[in-house]
Amino acid sequence: MELFHLKRDIPFMRYARSTIFASVFFIVASIALLATKGLNLGVDFTGGTMMEMGYPAAADVTSIRNHLAKNGYADAQVQNFGSSTDVLVRLPVKAGITSAQLSERVVAVLKQQEPKAELRRVEFVGPQVGGELFEDGALALLVVSIGIVLYLALRFEWRFALGAMFATAHDIFIVLGVWSLFQWDFSLTVLAAVLAILGYSVNDTVVVFDRIRENFKKTRMTDVAAIMDNAKTATLGRTIITSGTTQIMVLAMLLLGGEVLYGFALALTIGIVVGTYSSVLVASPIVLWLGVSREDFLKPPKEDSGAVV
Repeated sequence: MELFHLKRDIPFMRYARSTIFASVFFIVASIALLATKGLNLGVDFTGGTMMEMGYPAAADVTSIRNHLAKNGYADAQVQNFGSSTDVLVRLPVKAGITSAQLSERVVAVLKQQEPKAELRRVEFVGPQVGGELFEDGALALLVVSIGIVLYLALRFEWRFALGAMFATAHDIFIVLGVWSLFQWDFSLTVLAAVLAILGYSVNDTVVVFDRIRENFKKTRMTDVAAIMDNAKTATLGRTIITSGTTQIMVLAMLLLGGEVLYGFALALTIGIVVGTYSSVLVASPIVLWLGVSREDFLKPPKEDSGAVV
């Protein structure tokens, strides 16, 4: 599907030096943030208390969250669970207080706001279990990354593979760097979004690279930058449609999905923007600077067997 037809190619590669320098700067800044501030790991990874509360009518999650914050529980995570009358409250581990004591105090605070609220269940996630979840999540991220690297290495010429790997790493580091900068809660749902961004970014880059590789094989031009500009201009309509429709869906989750989907949708929102940017303006310049040329894709001429007819 072609959204629009441009008679002239957009000179994306003219800005290659600027976009690469900007990307390197953001990657280095993200690594520095992760090394100094780290990630604000949520209850899923650090352990804590999880309480399910039942309300007689639809619960105002924002009001509950503000009420807990005023009473010394600003770090509580409050969200609807199942229905509008069920509320899930998560609290991190607190030194010098047991899970049972913490749940009793929180229930007392909630009953001040709504006397008919009732505690339905309490679960405690220990730090050891949370640590195991974090290790498993990191392992999942590593395995997915290795799988993507192998796929790119098998599918593309090595320069293209390195360019795609750099662009994918660029997207992940920037998303994690933003999370570290603002110290947003990093939960299992955010980790799931990071894994989704990995796949999305690679898919977008592969589409652009396929067209560039196709152009190398069928064109007689020798200007590599012009060949890349032509490929990216030709796939621009597809990129806008894919990124735009995906972003609309993700924004709907971000604005209407509530607290449960907020972190997941926010990570995807940032990841789609960064992933689209890297596919068009980051991956190709890396390939160009690695010295790719049209000759790399031309089949060598067959040697004369010397047979006499």
